[in-house]
Amino acid sequence: MTPFRFALAALLIFAAPAQGADRTIYLTFDDGPLNGTSNILDVLEAEQVPATLFMVGMHAQASAANRALVQRAKQLPLVTLGNHSYSHAYNHYRHFYGDTEGVVADMVRANAVLGLKPVVHARLPGRDVFRLPSMSKNDTSLGLAQEGHEEPDYEFVAASGFYLYGWDHEWVHKDNGEPVQSVDHLVSEIDHLFGYGRFVKPGKLILLMHDEMFQDGFDGKTKLTNLIAALKLRRYAFGAIQGYDD
Repeated sequence: MTPFRFALAALLIFAAPAQGADRTIYLTFDDGPLNGTSNILDVLEAEQVPATLFMVGMHAQASAANRALVQRAKQLPLVTLGNHSYSHAYNHYRHFYGDTEGVVADMVRANAVLGLKPVVHARLPGRDVFRLPSMSKNDTSLGLAQEGHEEPDYEFVAASGFYLYGWDHEWVHKDNGEPVQSVDHLVSEIDHLFGYGRFVKPGKLILLMHDEMFQDGFDGKTKLTNLIAALKLRRYAFGAIQGYDD
């Protein structure tokens, strides 16, 4: 082999994704059940990959169709149903997180609606916070505006029966729910993130998405199918949230 071809081969080896055991993606979806949840479940069932749906109790109670989606999610072996609060803080986060006992009450109410029993996999609305047996991380995006106004005791929330999960990267969406990045762009971002390796847990990326992104109007089923196919092609592994803290 010539020196040039040897160098090229080495470059391709180091540029290619590593095997799945070192590069695991955790698919997570927030805010359901909403328009788009049914498409998510269809794709997960067809592709046979694990994922976590962090659902909102208030949304689950909104209609019989939504209640049926909760039950369908619970019946799929590779799907984990998680708690994303009852009210989603009514989108008034500062007020919500100024009352830790109120946060716990809201999360417990969601447990009752969703039929979840402690210890529950959960994500707090609007907060990239981790409280797991092996580690703890606060939301570093919060600035001085929250000081003195928002001082929740996350340890108390966790001790009330919740494993709290934030995220490492987000498939961003517009106000109407439409995804911002193309699938190719998102996969490129994920490749680069694994190149840097700066995650809460080494080799493990929690991807945040929202149910409303996968509506028919945004060709959501195709987008999610294409994302999973592209990640499989790059030999990423897909992890169940139960194994994240191992």
